[in-house]
Amino acid sequence: MHGDALAGVVPDVASLARSLEDSGYLADPGLATALFCAVRLPQPVLLEGEAGVGKTQAAKALAAALDTPLIRLQCFEGIDAAEALYEWNYARQLLGIRLAEARGEGLEESSLFSRDYLVERPLLQAVEHPGPRPAVLLIDEVDRADEEFEAFLFELLAEASVTIPEIGTLHARHAPIVILTSNRTRDLHDALKRRCLYHWIDYPSLEHATAIVRMRVPEAGDRLVSQIAAAVSRLRTIDVQKPPGIAEAIDWVHAAVLLGVHELDAEAVQRTLGSVLKYREDHDVAVEAGLAWVSGA
Repeated sequence: MHGDALAGVVPDVASLARSLEDSGYLADPGLATALFCAVRLPQPVLLEGEAGVGKTQAAKALAAALDTPLIRLQCFEGIDAAEALYEWNYARQLLGIRLAEARGEGLEESSLFSRDYLVERPLLQAVEHPGPRPAVLLIDEVDRADEEFEAFLFELLAEASVTIPEIGTLHARHAPIVILTSNRTRDLHDALKRRCLYHWIDYPSLEHATAIVRMRVPEAGDRLVSQIAAAVSRLRTIDVQKPPGIAEAIDWVHAAVLLGVHELDAEAVQRTLGSVLKYREDHDVAVEAGLAWVSGA
């Protein structure tokens, strides 16, 4: 079990939290505990929360903390095995057929469906990862896929294996550390959730958000960081379609620093609002609330 192999790397929750912080990610105790269990049990973990709260970044930071590759599968509507697991290199297969014909040799169909013609996609890459440490497999925005794809994942999540009909079942030598994320655009099936640990990532407190942004944009002044973190919290209290998360706060600070803004006021908000609100209607709501109010002036 890879949990035993990683015992010396992450002996406890506190050590993992420190490693995540060293990788640029401030995890609260609940998230650090969920990731620790995913590493050491081992068991897949499902991270849910609003867009922009740091779900994807958590997986990236975990891979960096463990000094192991991050293998990412971005889900989308209609995703299937060809995008997620494997597909056959048809161009190479055709070339093999033509070469055999040119040489007057016979070519059995089974030889065309061997490893030589297999194109590995993220799930197979994670299972086949040679180690020495397991890869972190990020199955991102699984809620964008359909229920059939959820069922397709069961074998991997339960047994760290995948089946390719032409080759057979492949078992991972180093079972990947699996992190699934969801923005809850639809409910996931109970069968998927039963196979996973679960953690909801909420919007961070003002203090925690300020610390995260300060870490991610160290060149920004403390006052500007504090003002923007507070402004993002205020924007989440009004009727916007897409409440801004920590990712938008970081983008906002980056834009402000680039434009030479040292203090947030109504004029600075007007210049940089496109960094944090991405819908015209949300801009209108913010303007109606008052740009001075957004800035905290």
